[in-house]
Amino acid sequence: MPAALLSTTHIRPLDLKRAPHLTTSTAGLQDIAEKHITKGLGRLRDHVFKEGKGLRVLTTEGRQLLDFSSGIGVTSLGHAHPDVTAAIIAQAQSIIHVQCAIALSEPYVQLVESLLAMMPDPSLDSFFFWNSGSEAIEAAIKVARTSTKRNNIIVMQGGYHGRTSGAAALTRSKTSFFSGTGPLMPCVYTTAFPYWHALGFPKDTPEDVLVDHAIMQIENLLQQQTAPEDTAAIFLEPVIGEGGYIPAPTRYVQHLRELCTKHGILLVADEIQTGFYRTGKPFAIEHSGVVPDVIVYAKGFANGMPISGIVTRKEIMDSMAPGSLGGTYSGNVVACAAALATTRYMRTHDIAANVNARSEQIFQGLKAIQEDTANGGWIIEEVRGKGLMVAMEFKDPKSKLTSKHHLGDNVKLPAYLSKLVQDACLDRGLLTLTTSIYPVLRMIPALILSEEEVDEMLRIMAESVKEVASKVEAQAGEQAGA
Repeated sequence: MPAALLSTTHIRPLDLKRAPHLTTSTAGLQDIAEKHITKGLGRLRDHVFKEGKGLRVLTTEGRQLLDFSSGIGVTSLGHAHPDVTAAIIAQAQSIIHVQCAIALSEPYVQLVESLLAMMPDPSLDSFFFWNSGSEAIEAAIKVARTSTKRNNIIVMQGGYHGRTSGAAALTRSKTSFFSGTGPLMPCVYTTAFPYWHALGFPKDTPEDVLVDHAIMQIENLLQQQTAPEDTAAIFLEPVIGEGGYIPAPTRYVQHLRELCTKHGILLVADEIQTGFYRTGKPFAIEHSGVVPDVIVYAKGFANGMPISGIVTRKEIMDSMAPGSLGGTYSGNVVACAAALATTRYMRTHDIAANVNARSEQIFQGLKAIQEDTANGGWIIEEVRGKGLMVAMEFKDPKSKLTSKHHLGDNVKLPAYLSKLVQDACLDRGLLTLTTSIYPVLRMIPALILSEEEVDEMLRIMAESVKEVASKVEAQAGEQAGA
Protein backbone atom coordinates (compact mmCIF):
# COMPACT_ATOMS: atom_id res chain seq x y z
CA MET A 1 0.00 0.00 0.00
CA PRO A 2 1.47 3.41 -0.96
CA ALA A 3 2.98 5.28 1.98
CA ALA A 4 1.06 8.42 1.01
CA LEU A 5 -2.18 6.67 1.98
CA LEU A 6 -0.87 6.33 5.56
CA SER A 7 0.11 9.97 6.01
CA THR A 8 -1.38 11.91 8.92
CA THR A 9 0.55 15.13 8.39
CA HIS A 10 -2.73 17.00 7.94
CA ILE A 11 -3.61 16.39 11.61
CA ARG A 12 -2.25 19.30 13.64
CA PRO A 13 -0.62 18.34 16.96
CA LEU A 14 -1.94 20.10 20.06
CA ASP A 15 0.20 22.81 21.61
CA LEU A 16 0.81 21.06 24.93
CA LYS A 17 3.03 22.57 27.61
CA ARG A 18 4.27 19.12 28.43
CA ALA A 19 3.80 15.65 27.02
CA PRO A 20 1.24 13.41 28.76
CA HIS A 21 2.85 11.50 31.63
CA LEU A 22 2.05 7.92 32.57
CA THR A 23 2.97 6.34 35.88
CA THR A 24 5.67 3.67 35.86
CA SER A 25 6.55 3.15 39.54
CA THR A 26 5.10 0.10 41.25
CA ALA A 27 3.69 2.13 44.15
CA GLY A 28 2.18 4.67 41.77
CA LEU A 29 0.51 2.00 39.65
CA GLN A 30 -0.85 0.29 42.75
CA ASP A 31 -2.21 3.59 44.05
CA ILE A 32 -4.07 4.30 40.80
CA ALA A 33 -5.44 0.75 40.77
CA GLU A 34 -6.64 1.08 44.36
CA LYS A 35 -8.46 4.33 43.64
CA HIS A 36 -9.79 3.82 40.14
CA ILE A 37 -10.15 0.12 39.24
CA THR A 38 -13.35 -1.62 40.28
CA LYS A 39 -13.37 -3.66 43.48
CA GLY A 40 -15.45 -6.14 41.51
CA LEU A 41 -12.15 -7.56 40.27
CA GLY A 42 -10.57 -10.04 42.64
CA ARG A 43 -6.78 -10.20 42.54
CA LEU A 44 -4.24 -12.59 44.06
CA ARG A 45 -1.85 -9.76 45.01
CA ASP A 46 -1.19 -6.24 43.79
CA HIS A 47 2.11 -7.12 42.18
CA VAL A 48 2.54 -5.69 38.67
CA PHE A 49 3.69 -7.99 35.88
CA LYS A 50 6.11 -6.36 33.45
CA GLU A 51 7.47 -9.15 31.27
CA GLY A 52 6.87 -12.80 30.56
CA LYS A 53 8.85 -15.48 28.73
CA GLY A 54 7.79 -19.09 28.67
CA LEU A 55 6.73 -20.03 32.20
CA ARG A 56 8.49 -17.05 33.82
CA VAL A 57 7.02 -13.67 34.62
CA LEU A 58 8.88 -10.64 35.92
CA THR A 59 7.31 -8.01 38.18
CA THR A 60 8.07 -4.28 38.18
CA GLU A 61 9.93 -4.88 41.43
CA GLY A 62 12.31 -7.28 39.69
CA ARG A 63 10.88 -10.46 41.15
CA GLN A 64 10.79 -13.52 38.89
CA LEU A 65 7.94 -16.01 39.31
CA LEU A 66 7.35 -19.52 37.96
CA ASP A 67 3.89 -19.29 36.44
CA PHE A 68 1.73 -22.39 36.91
CA SER A 69 -1.44 -20.38 36.20
CA SER A 70 -0.79 -19.34 32.57
CA GLY A 71 -3.34 -16.57 32.98
CA ILE A 72 -5.94 -19.23 33.93
CA GLY A 73 -5.07 -21.56 31.09
CA VAL A 74 -4.55 -18.96 28.38
CA THR A 75 -0.84 -18.84 27.52
CA SER A 76 -0.76 -22.46 26.42
CA LEU A 77 2.54 -22.02 24.56
CA GLY A 78 4.03 -19.86 27.32
CA HIS A 79 4.37 -16.10 27.57
CA ALA A 80 5.55 -14.29 24.43
CA HIS A 81 5.95 -17.39 22.28
CA PRO A 82 8.04 -16.23 19.30
CA ASP A 83 5.76 -17.74 16.63
CA VAL A 84 2.65 -16.10 18.08
CA THR A 85 4.40 -12.80 18.75
CA ALA A 86 5.67 -12.65 15.17
CA ALA A 87 2.17 -13.35 13.82
CA ILE A 88 0.67 -10.58 15.97
CA ILE A 89 3.27 -8.04 14.84
CA ALA A 90 2.96 -8.94 11.17
CA GLN A 91 -0.82 -8.74 11.22
CA ALA A 92 -0.89 -5.46 13.16
CA GLN A 93 1.39 -3.96 10.53
CA SER A 94 -0.95 -5.08 7.76
CA ILE A 95 -4.53 -4.45 8.94
CA ILE A 96 -5.61 -4.41 12.56
CA HIS A 97 -9.40 -4.65 12.37
CA VAL A 98 -11.71 -6.28 9.85
CA GLN A 99 -15.31 -6.15 11.05
CA CYS A 100 -16.80 -9.57 10.38
CA ALA A 101 -20.12 -8.19 9.06
CA ILE A 102 -18.32 -6.01 6.52
CA ALA A 103 -15.70 -8.31 5.04
CA LEU A 104 -13.80 -11.56 5.35
CA SER A 105 -10.16 -11.60 6.41
CA GLU A 106 -7.48 -14.11 5.50
CA PRO A 107 -6.65 -15.03 9.13
CA TYR A 108 -10.34 -15.62 9.98
CA VAL A 109 -10.89 -18.02 7.08
CA GLN A 110 -7.48 -19.67 7.46
CA LEU A 111 -8.18 -20.21 11.17
CA VAL A 112 -11.36 -22.06 10.26
CA GLU A 113 -9.32 -24.15 7.83
CA SER A 114 -6.78 -24.93 10.58
CA LEU A 115 -9.44 -25.82 13.13
CA LEU A 116 -11.26 -28.16 10.74
CA ALA A 117 -8.21 -30.43 10.88
CA MET A 118 -8.31 -30.49 14.70
CA MET A 119 -11.98 -31.32 15.22
CA PRO A 120 -12.81 -34.60 16.96
CA ASP A 121 -15.28 -35.44 14.17
CA PRO A 122 -15.80 -34.19 10.59
CA SER A 123 -19.43 -33.38 11.42
CA LEU A 124 -18.22 -30.39 13.44
CA ASP A 125 -17.72 -28.08 10.49
CA SER A 126 -19.43 -24.73 11.04
CA PHE A 127 -17.75 -21.99 13.09
CA PHE A 128 -18.37 -18.64 14.73
CA PHE A 129 -15.72 -16.57 16.53
CA TRP A 130 -16.30 -14.15 19.38
CA ASN A 131 -14.07 -12.51 22.02
CA SER A 132 -14.41 -14.20 25.42
CA GLY A 133 -15.51 -17.54 26.78
CA SER A 134 -18.64 -16.04 28.29
CA GLU A 135 -19.65 -14.57 24.93
CA ALA A 136 -19.14 -17.92 23.22
CA ILE A 137 -21.43 -19.51 25.81
CA GLU A 138 -24.03 -16.83 25.03
CA ALA A 139 -23.73 -17.75 21.35
CA ALA A 140 -24.12 -21.45 22.16
CA ILE A 141 -27.31 -20.70 24.12
CA LYS A 142 -28.74 -18.80 21.13
CA VAL A 143 -27.80 -21.52 18.68
CA ALA A 144 -29.19 -24.31 20.88
CA ARG A 145 -32.50 -22.57 21.47
CA THR A 146 -32.91 -21.44 17.87
CA SER A 147 -32.05 -24.78 16.25
CA THR A 148 -34.17 -26.92 18.59
CA LYS A 149 -36.99 -24.39 19.09
CA ARG A 150 -36.83 -25.27 22.79
CA ASN A 151 -35.97 -23.10 25.82
CA ASN A 152 -34.76 -25.26 28.68
CA ILE A 153 -31.09 -25.91 29.43
CA ILE A 154 -29.55 -28.42 31.83
CA VAL A 155 -26.24 -27.67 33.57
CA MET A 156 -24.02 -29.52 36.02
CA GLN A 157 -23.75 -28.84 39.72
CA GLY A 158 -20.34 -27.20 40.16
CA GLY A 159 -20.07 -26.14 36.51
CA TYR A 160 -18.77 -22.75 35.42
CA HIS A 161 -19.70 -21.12 32.12
CA GLY A 162 -19.00 -17.39 32.60
CA ARG A 163 -20.10 -14.13 34.21
CA THR A 164 -22.17 -12.37 31.54
CA SER A 165 -25.91 -12.57 32.05
CA GLY A 166 -26.79 -15.77 30.21
CA ALA A 167 -23.50 -17.49 31.01
CA ALA A 168 -23.83 -16.63 34.71
CA ALA A 169 -27.30 -18.18 34.70
CA LEU A 170 -25.65 -21.45 33.67
CA THR A 171 -22.89 -21.21 36.30
CA ARG A 172 -23.14 -23.41 39.40
CA SER A 173 -19.64 -23.29 40.88
CA LYS A 174 -20.00 -20.26 43.20
CA THR A 175 -22.75 -17.75 43.89
CA SER A 176 -20.18 -14.92 43.87
CA PHE A 177 -20.31 -14.91 40.07
CA PHE A 178 -23.95 -13.76 40.01
CA SER A 179 -25.01 -12.82 43.53
CA GLY A 180 -27.22 -9.74 43.64
CA THR A 181 -27.71 -9.57 39.88
CA GLY A 182 -31.02 -11.41 39.54
CA PRO A 183 -33.36 -12.30 38.16
CA LEU A 184 -31.10 -14.55 36.14
CA MET A 185 -32.06 -16.00 32.76
CA PRO A 186 -34.87 -18.51 33.37
CA CYS A 187 -35.33 -22.06 32.07
CA VAL A 188 -32.03 -23.38 33.50
CA TYR A 189 -32.06 -26.65 35.45
CA THR A 190 -29.27 -28.18 37.51
CA THR A 191 -28.33 -31.83 37.73
CA ALA A 192 -25.83 -33.69 39.89
CA PHE A 193 -22.27 -34.25 38.69
CA PRO A 194 -20.48 -37.46 39.77
CA TYR A 195 -18.12 -35.85 42.28
CA TRP A 196 -17.98 -37.52 45.68
CA HIS A 197 -17.75 -34.37 47.82
CA ALA A 198 -20.61 -32.52 46.14
CA LEU A 199 -22.79 -35.64 46.32
CA GLY A 200 -22.01 -36.15 50.01
CA PHE A 201 -20.32 -39.52 49.50
CA PRO A 202 -17.01 -40.65 51.08
CA LYS A 203 -13.93 -40.10 48.94
CA ASP A 204 -13.40 -43.83 48.41
CA THR A 205 -16.86 -44.33 46.88
CA PRO A 206 -16.48 -46.36 43.66
CA GLU A 207 -16.85 -44.31 40.49
CA ASP A 208 -19.69 -46.53 39.27
CA VAL A 209 -21.73 -45.65 42.35
CA LEU A 210 -21.20 -41.94 41.75
CA VAL A 211 -22.12 -42.29 38.07
CA ASP A 212 -25.23 -44.34 38.87
CA HIS A 213 -26.37 -41.66 41.31
CA ALA A 214 -25.76 -38.85 38.80
CA ILE A 215 -27.59 -40.76 36.07
CA MET A 216 -30.55 -41.29 38.35
CA GLN A 217 -30.63 -37.57 39.11
CA ILE A 218 -30.69 -36.47 35.47
CA GLU A 219 -33.27 -39.11 34.58
CA ASN A 220 -35.47 -37.79 37.40
CA LEU A 221 -34.86 -34.22 36.25
CA LEU A 222 -36.18 -35.04 32.79
CA GLN A 223 -39.31 -36.55 34.31
CA GLN A 224 -39.95 -34.03 37.09
CA GLN A 225 -38.67 -30.60 36.03
CA THR A 226 -37.82 -30.23 32.34
CA ALA A 227 -39.51 -32.51 29.82
CA PRO A 228 -37.19 -33.78 27.08
CA GLU A 229 -39.31 -32.11 24.40
CA ASP A 230 -38.80 -28.76 26.17
CA THR A 231 -35.04 -29.22 26.66
CA ALA A 232 -32.71 -27.58 24.16
CA ALA A 233 -29.28 -28.56 25.48
CA ILE A 234 -27.16 -30.11 28.19
CA PHE A 235 -23.99 -28.10 28.92
CA LEU A 236 -21.02 -30.12 30.18
CA GLU A 237 -17.43 -29.31 31.05
CA PRO A 238 -15.51 -32.55 30.30
CA VAL A 239 -13.40 -31.59 33.30
CA ILE A 240 -15.30 -29.42 35.78
CA GLY A 241 -13.14 -26.30 36.03
CA GLU A 242 -13.97 -23.65 38.64
CA GLY A 243 -15.87 -26.34 40.53
CA GLY A 244 -12.64 -28.14 41.44
CA TYR A 245 -10.97 -29.86 38.44
CA ILE A 246 -13.04 -33.03 38.42
CA PRO A 247 -12.89 -35.14 35.24
CA ALA A 248 -16.25 -36.40 33.99
CA PRO A 249 -16.31 -40.21 34.09
CA THR A 250 -16.48 -41.77 30.62
CA ARG A 251 -19.64 -43.76 31.35
CA TYR A 252 -21.44 -40.61 32.49
CA VAL A 253 -20.48 -38.67 29.35
CA GLN A 254 -21.58 -41.59 27.20
CA HIS A 255 -24.93 -41.71 29.00
CA LEU A 256 -25.46 -38.00 28.38
CA ARG A 257 -24.76 -38.62 24.69
CA GLU A 258 -27.36 -41.40 24.60
CA LEU A 259 -29.93 -39.22 26.36
CA CYS A 260 -29.36 -36.32 23.99
CA THR A 261 -29.54 -38.50 20.89
CA LYS A 262 -32.72 -40.19 22.10
CA HIS A 263 -34.55 -36.92 22.85
CA GLY A 264 -33.13 -34.54 20.24
CA ILE A 265 -31.26 -32.53 22.90
CA LEU A 266 -27.96 -30.89 21.98
CA LEU A 267 -24.89 -31.95 23.95
CA VAL A 268 -22.73 -28.84 24.36
CA ALA A 269 -19.13 -29.44 25.43
CA ASP A 270 -17.70 -26.40 27.18
CA GLU A 271 -14.01 -26.80 26.28
CA ILE A 272 -13.08 -23.23 27.15
CA GLN A 273 -10.58 -24.40 29.76
CA THR A 274 -10.05 -28.00 28.62
CA GLY A 275 -9.54 -27.61 24.88
CA PHE A 276 -6.44 -27.52 22.69
CA TYR A 277 -4.35 -30.28 24.29
CA ARG A 278 -4.85 -29.12 27.87
CA THR A 279 -5.74 -32.71 28.86
CA GLY A 280 -3.46 -34.44 26.34
CA LYS A 281 -5.92 -34.53 23.43
CA PRO A 282 -7.11 -31.70 21.19
CA PHE A 283 -10.39 -31.70 23.13
CA ALA A 284 -11.03 -33.30 26.50
CA ILE A 285 -14.31 -34.92 25.45
CA GLU A 286 -12.30 -37.13 23.10
CA HIS A 287 -11.19 -39.19 26.13
CA SER A 288 -14.79 -40.49 26.34
CA GLY A 289 -15.15 -41.30 22.64
CA VAL A 290 -18.22 -39.06 22.53
CA VAL A 291 -18.89 -36.56 19.74
CA PRO A 292 -20.80 -33.53 21.03
CA ASP A 293 -23.21 -31.45 18.98
CA VAL A 294 -21.53 -28.17 19.90
CA ILE A 295 -18.06 -27.32 21.22
CA VAL A 296 -17.37 -23.98 22.91
CA TYR A 297 -13.72 -22.93 23.10
CA ALA A 298 -11.52 -19.98 24.09
CA LYS A 299 -8.53 -19.41 26.40
CA GLY A 300 -5.56 -21.45 25.20
CA PHE A 301 -6.02 -21.46 21.46
CA ALA A 302 -4.67 -17.94 20.83
CA ASN A 303 -1.99 -17.85 23.55
CA GLY A 304 -3.23 -14.67 25.19
CA MET A 305 -5.17 -12.80 22.52
CA PRO A 306 -8.92 -12.42 23.19
CA ILE A 307 -10.81 -14.78 20.92
CA SER A 308 -13.37 -17.51 21.48
CA GLY A 309 -15.75 -19.50 19.35
CA ILE A 310 -18.25 -22.25 18.86
CA VAL A 311 -18.35 -25.06 16.33
CA THR A 312 -21.27 -27.29 15.45
CA ARG A 313 -22.81 -29.13 12.52
CA LYS A 314 -23.73 -27.03 9.52
CA GLU A 315 -27.43 -27.84 9.72
CA ILE A 316 -27.50 -26.59 13.32
CA MET A 317 -25.54 -23.40 12.66
CA ASP A 318 -27.56 -22.67 9.52
CA SER A 319 -30.66 -22.24 11.69
CA MET A 320 -29.27 -18.82 12.64
CA ALA A 321 -30.56 -15.90 10.54
CA PRO A 322 -27.99 -13.48 9.11
CA GLY A 323 -27.19 -10.87 11.74
CA SER A 324 -28.27 -13.01 14.68
CA LEU A 325 -24.61 -13.68 15.50
CA GLY A 326 -21.81 -11.16 15.40
CA GLY A 327 -20.14 -8.32 17.26
CA THR A 328 -17.87 -5.38 16.64
CA TYR A 329 -14.69 -7.24 17.55
CA SER A 330 -15.77 -10.84 16.97
CA GLY A 331 -13.09 -12.71 15.07
CA ASN A 332 -10.67 -9.79 15.33
CA VAL A 333 -8.05 -10.21 12.65
CA VAL A 334 -5.03 -9.88 15.00
CA ALA A 335 -6.53 -12.37 17.45
CA CYS A 336 -7.25 -14.73 14.54
CA ALA A 337 -3.62 -14.42 13.41
CA ALA A 338 -2.47 -15.30 16.95
CA ALA A 339 -4.83 -18.29 17.08
CA LEU A 340 -3.67 -19.41 13.66
CA ALA A 341 -0.03 -19.32 14.79
CA THR A 342 -0.91 -21.15 18.02
CA THR A 343 -2.86 -23.93 16.32
CA ARG A 344 -0.21 -24.23 13.60
CA TYR A 345 2.40 -24.85 16.29
CA MET A 346 0.14 -27.42 17.96
CA ARG A 347 -0.41 -29.21 14.65
CA THR A 348 3.32 -29.35 13.81
CA HIS A 349 4.76 -30.25 17.23
CA ASP A 350 4.13 -33.21 19.54
CA ILE A 351 2.42 -31.15 22.24
CA ALA A 352 0.39 -34.17 23.38
CA ALA A 353 3.52 -36.17 24.26
CA ASN A 354 4.87 -33.37 26.44
CA VAL A 355 1.52 -32.81 28.15
CA ASN A 356 1.20 -36.51 28.96
CA ALA A 357 4.80 -36.87 30.17
CA ARG A 358 4.70 -33.78 32.38
CA SER A 359 1.25 -34.73 33.67
CA GLU A 360 2.52 -38.12 34.80
CA GLN A 361 5.52 -36.46 36.45
CA ILE A 362 3.31 -33.91 38.25
CA PHE A 363 0.77 -36.40 39.55
CA GLN A 364 3.45 -38.82 40.74
CA GLY A 365 5.23 -35.99 42.54
CA LEU A 366 2.11 -34.55 44.17
CA LYS A 367 0.91 -37.97 45.33
CA ALA A 368 4.33 -38.55 46.87
CA ILE A 369 3.95 -35.26 48.76
CA GLN A 370 0.48 -36.36 49.91
CA GLU A 371 1.79 -39.73 51.09
CA ASP A 372 4.64 -38.12 53.06
CA THR A 373 2.44 -37.52 56.10
CA ALA A 374 5.43 -36.82 58.34
CA ASN A 375 6.17 -33.71 56.27
CA GLY A 376 2.65 -32.34 56.01
CA GLY A 377 1.06 -34.55 53.38
CA TRP A 378 -1.75 -35.36 55.80
CA ILE A 379 -3.42 -31.98 55.08
CA ILE A 380 -4.01 -33.04 51.42
CA GLU A 381 -7.29 -34.90 50.98
CA GLU A 382 -7.05 -35.68 47.25
CA VAL A 383 -4.82 -35.16 44.23
CA ARG A 384 -6.80 -35.20 40.97
CA GLY A 385 -7.21 -33.78 37.49
CA LYS A 386 -6.49 -34.61 33.87
CA GLY A 387 -3.47 -33.78 31.79
CA LEU A 388 -2.22 -30.35 32.83
CA MET A 389 -5.35 -29.51 34.81
CA VAL A 390 -4.05 -30.38 38.26
CA ALA A 391 -5.79 -29.99 41.61
CA MET A 392 -5.19 -30.71 45.26
CA GLU A 393 -8.17 -30.69 47.60
CA PHE A 394 -7.21 -30.06 51.22
CA LYS A 395 -8.91 -31.01 54.44
CA ASP A 396 -11.84 -28.78 55.35
CA PRO A 397 -13.02 -28.08 58.91
CA LYS A 398 -16.51 -27.31 57.56
CA SER A 399 -16.93 -30.69 55.86
CA LYS A 400 -18.01 -33.88 57.61
CA LEU A 401 -16.26 -35.77 54.81
CA THR A 402 -12.81 -34.18 54.97
CA SER A 403 -12.38 -32.67 58.44
CA LYS A 404 -10.90 -35.76 60.14
CA HIS A 405 -7.20 -35.66 61.03
CA HIS A 406 -4.65 -37.19 63.40
CA LEU A 407 -4.36 -34.17 65.72
CA GLY A 408 -7.50 -35.04 67.63
CA ASP A 409 -11.13 -33.98 67.62
CA ASN A 410 -10.41 -30.93 69.76
CA VAL A 411 -8.18 -29.37 67.10
CA LYS A 412 -10.03 -27.49 64.40
CA LEU A 413 -8.11 -26.99 61.19
CA PRO A 414 -7.94 -23.52 59.64
CA ALA A 415 -10.40 -22.84 56.84
CA TYR A 416 -9.06 -22.85 53.30
CA LEU A 417 -5.75 -24.57 53.74
CA SER A 418 -5.54 -24.22 49.95
CA LYS A 419 -5.12 -20.46 50.30
CA LEU A 420 -2.42 -20.86 52.95
CA VAL A 421 -0.47 -23.23 50.71
CA GLN A 422 -0.97 -20.90 47.73
CA ASP A 423 0.48 -17.99 49.72
CA ALA A 424 3.42 -20.10 50.85
CA CYS A 425 4.07 -21.09 47.22
CA LEU A 426 3.93 -17.48 46.07
CA ASP A 427 6.36 -16.45 48.81
CA ARG A 428 8.75 -18.97 47.22
CA GLY A 429 8.15 -17.71 43.69
CA LEU A 430 5.47 -20.11 42.41
CA LEU A 431 2.15 -18.86 40.99
CA THR A 432 -0.81 -21.16 41.57
CA LEU A 433 -4.59 -20.68 41.76
CA THR A 434 -7.39 -21.63 44.10
CA THR A 435 -10.90 -22.62 43.06
CA SER A 436 -14.19 -24.20 44.17
CA ILE A 437 -16.31 -23.78 47.31
CA TYR A 438 -14.04 -26.46 48.77
CA PRO A 439 -10.37 -25.80 49.67
CA VAL A 440 -8.87 -26.66 46.28
CA LEU A 441 -5.55 -25.46 44.89
CA ARG A 442 -5.16 -25.81 41.13
CA MET A 443 -2.36 -25.56 38.60
CA ILE A 444 -2.78 -25.06 34.87
CA PRO A 445 0.70 -24.40 33.44
CA ALA A 446 1.73 -23.81 29.85
CA LEU A 447 1.76 -26.97 27.72
CA ILE A 448 5.45 -26.46 26.88
CA LEU A 449 6.72 -26.79 30.46
CA SER A 450 9.90 -28.76 30.99
CA GLU A 451 10.85 -31.61 33.30
CA GLU A 452 13.09 -29.19 35.23
CA GLU A 453 10.24 -26.71 35.73
CA VAL A 454 8.03 -29.48 37.11
CA ASP A 455 10.81 -30.50 39.51
CA GLU A 456 11.06 -26.88 40.66
CA MET A 457 7.32 -26.69 41.24
CA LEU A 458 7.32 -29.96 43.20
CA ARG A 459 10.16 -28.76 45.43
CA ILE A 460 8.33 -25.53 46.22
CA MET A 461 5.04 -27.34 46.76
CA ALA A 462 6.62 -29.81 49.18
CA GLU A 463 8.19 -26.99 51.16
CA SER A 464 4.94 -25.03 51.22
CA VAL A 465 2.79 -27.97 52.32
CA LYS A 466 5.31 -28.78 55.06
CA GLU A 467 5.35 -25.16 56.26
CA VAL A 468 1.56 -24.87 56.46
CA ALA A 469 1.16 -28.26 58.14
CA SER A 470 3.92 -27.46 60.63
CA LYS A 471 2.17 -24.27 61.66
CA VAL A 472 -1.10 -26.16 62.14
CA GLU A 473 0.67 -28.79 64.22
CA ALA A 474 2.42 -26.12 66.30
CA GLN A 475 -0.89 -24.38 66.99
CA ALA A 476 -2.39 -27.73 67.99
CA GLY A 477 0.48 -28.28 70.42
CA GLU A 478 -0.09 -24.87 71.96
CA GLN A 479 -3.78 -25.63 72.38
CA ALA A 480 -2.99 -28.96 74.03
CA GLY A 481 -0.56 -27.33 76.46
CA ALA A 482 -2.85 -24.45 77.36
